[in-house]
Amino acid sequence: MGSPALRPALLLLLPLLLQVPPSRGFPGSGDSPLEDDEVVYSDAKYKDIPWCSPIKVKYGDVYCRAPQGGYYKTTLGTRCDIRCQKGYELQGSPQVICQSNKRWSDKVICKQKRCPTLAMPVNGGFKCVDGAYFNSQCEYYCSPGYTLKGEQTVRCLDNKAWSGQPATCVDLEPPRIKCPSVKERVAEPNKLTVRVSWETPEGRDTADGILTDVILKGPPPGSHFPEGDHKIQYTVYDRAENKGTCKFRVKVRVRRCGKLHAPENGYMKCSSDGDNYGAVCEFSCVGGFELQGSSARVCQSNLAWSGTEPTCTAMNVNVGVRTAAALLDQFYEKRRLFIVSTPTARNLLYRLQLGMLQQAQCGLDLRHITVVELVGVFPTLIGRIGAKVMPPALALQLRLLLRIPLYSFSIVVLDKHGVDKERYVSLVTPVALFNLIDTFPLRKEEMVLQAEMGQACAT
Repeated sequence: MGSPALRPALLLLLPLLLQVPPSRGFPGSGDSPLEDDEVVYSDAKYKDIPWCSPIKVKYGDVYCRAPQGGYYKTTLGTRCDIRCQKGYELQGSPQVICQSNKRWSDKVICKQKRCPTLAMPVNGGFKCVDGAYFNSQCEYYCSPGYTLKGEQTVRCLDNKAWSGQPATCVDLEPPRIKCPSVKERVAEPNKLTVRVSWETPEGRDTADGILTDVILKGPPPGSHFPEGDHKIQYTVYDRAENKGTCKFRVKVRVRRCGKLHAPENGYMKCSSDGDNYGAVCEFSCVGGFELQGSSARVCQSNLAWSGTEPTCTAMNVNVGVRTAAALLDQFYEKRRLFIVSTPTARNLLYRLQLGMLQQAQCGLDLRHITVVELVGVFPTLIGRIGAKVMPPALALQLRLLLRIPLYSFSIVVLDKHGVDKERYVSLVTPVALFNLIDTFPLRKEEMVLQAEMGQACAT
């Protein structure tokens, strides 16, 4: 045991040596070095050396129970329950025991809870305060042209789930399309339509950009538009089936002089629409009437009709002329002549022929036929046109000019140009006469015009 002289000195130093704390990590001391920052052991000094090191869990609470209710919570057999704070979860055993080797039965830490990684929304994204960890707040956003659907902000909860459903970005914004302004046009002379052109508009969408697949409702550009207002509409859809439309109008105006009317006992034929700028109206009279005034009128640029108003007056035949040629000139381009000659008024063929002509008077007028009667033998020869009687000398000249027999029944048909078209030595029925005249060139034009005007004889 040493020199007896040293014993009193060792006895005095023993209490001091017992108060020096044991060094950390010394084998068998019960003190373990820190292996992460979640576990902290107390460096407090004890009057007596504890069996296991005091335990503290970062972000957690420790509840210890010493055997037999002892004072020290780190003595052999002490049991400690570990509970993590909200938002943290325990990794390790929820209860540790101070063992005979002066170490705790397990290492425990409280790690921050983490929610599943959020899916990035199509055409959008999100920003988080602290990633996917507990209590982190994430805010969704969408690309231009898209609208957020769902909760804009979500939070990572203690149950490791997000506070709301993941948001999506949907295209709810309709595309934009701009139509041209109103198109106003005036028809050209003698026309009723106008060719109008414009550029096909493009659709624009914030999400999809330029959209060229547009749908047209109405005539396409470059069409000929008639008089009036015409509505044109364009429609465009984006990829999300949002619809955008625009409309504009094409206004076509026709300059007009005002409607003309056919003269009484006459008819009128007009080009184009009958009263528009450049239209020409031609006038004619029914059989037995002569046209007075302008035979044609034009709708002028000042929207006034040229010429004078036409009228149809009953044809006034002058039987007092000196020659047969002067008599025939009065019918030139106006009337056709049916000249019937007989040596005596008692002639049966003559009387039957006049009877048939009287019954077909409408057909005669429709074909502009004037009946001329030459009755008797000079000097008792009489010429008659309707109610007018020719002098015998004029009637004789007419027979001689047309080489009509003096002493037999005879018929001569002249056209509007005074041309000898047909001769008969016997009766001619109205049907045969009309069939002949209907083959004349001028008559064909008359027939078309009369059909347009609705002129016909009742059957």
